[in-house]
Amino acid sequence: MKKVLVSILIIMLLLTGCASKQDGAKDEKVKIGIVQIVEHPSLDASRQGFLDVLAANGYKEGENLIVDYKNAQGDMPTLNTIAQSLVSGGNNLLLAIATPSAQAVANATKNNKIPVLFTAVTDPVAAGLVESMENPGTNLTGTTDMAPIANQINLLKEIDPAVKNVGVIYNTSEVNSVVQVDIAKAAAKAAGLNIIEAIATNSSEVDQAAKSLIGKVDAIYVPGDNAVVSALEAVIKVAIQNKLLLIATEKDSVMRGAVATIGLDYYKLGQQTGEMALKLLAGEAKPENMPVESQKEIEIIVNLKAAEALGVTVPQSILDKAQEIIK
Repeated sequence: MKKVLVSILIIMLLLTGCASKQDGAKDEKVKIGIVQIVEHPSLDASRQGFLDVLAANGYKEGENLIVDYKNAQGDMPTLNTIAQSLVSGGNNLLLAIATPSAQAVANATKNNKIPVLFTAVTDPVAAGLVESMENPGTNLTGTTDMAPIANQINLLKEIDPAVKNVGVIYNTSEVNSVVQVDIAKAAAKAAGLNIIEAIATNSSEVDQAAKSLIGKVDAIYVPGDNAVVSALEAVIKVAIQNKLLLIATEKDSVMRGAVATIGLDYYKLGQQTGEMALKLLAGEAKPENMPVESQKEIEIIVNLKAAEALGVTVPQSILDKAQEIIK
C-alpha cells in the first residue's frame, strides 16, 4: 500500500511539472516596447485595447509583463530617438502606434529584426512598412485603420444634401493623411462635392487651418490625421461658431464633438492587434507571413448633442441604422 501511495505521489508531481512547463511562457517576464507619435483619445484607446487583451490572456503588467511606453508628443526627431532606444532596450516585441511611429521603428530595426506590430496605420504598403497586406515580408505586421472614406463622404451628403463644399484639414507630411485625402477627393467628386484643403503641419496650426475654411465650406471632414485629431477641439469650436457640419473618421472624434461617422473603434482595433501579439509571443507565427488585418466591424455612430450645437438635423433614416447614438 505504501509503494502504491508513493507511486501515485510521483505521478502527480510529474504531471504538475508538465503543467508548469506548459505555462512556463507566461511565468517568464515578457518586455514589450510601445511607441506612440502623440497623445489623443483614439491612439490611447488602441494602446489600452492592446494591453487589455494581453492582461486577459495572462500577460499582466507588474507581474510577468514589462511595458516600456514612450510618447514622442508629435516631435519627429524625438520619435526616431525613441525608436532606437526601444530597439536596444531588450524588448521581446515592439508596438508602434500610428504611421510615423511604425516608419521610425521600421528604420530602427533594419539591422535588428525584432518582431514589430503596428496599429492605427492607414496604408502600410504606401508607408513602406510591408511588401503586401497579405504577405508582409518584413519584421512588421499589424492592423490598419483605413476607414470607409467613401461611405463617410456619402454619410455627410445624406445628413445634409445641401452641402457643396467640404473642408479637409490635414498634415501633408503624414503619408497616411495624404492617402486618405486622395481617397476623399475621389469620393467627393463622385458625390458631386468639392474638397477644399487646409494644411496643418502640427497640432498648433490646426486652429488657424480650421479658421481658414470659414466662409469657404459648408462642412468639414476630419481624416485620421494625428496632428488634427490631437487638436480636434479647435476644429469643433470653429464648426460650432459657424454652424458647419462636422464628420469624422472614427468613434472617439464623434464622442468629442463631431456629428457622426461610419467608422472605426480604436479600442477594438487595439484588441485585434493584441490578439496578433499573443500569436507572436507564443511562437505560433512570424510577422513576415502574418497578414495585416482590418477592423472586423464598423459602425454608424451619431452624436445628437453635437448635432444640436452645430445646428444640424440628423435624418431619421440615419438614426434608424445607427449602432450607437450619443445624446
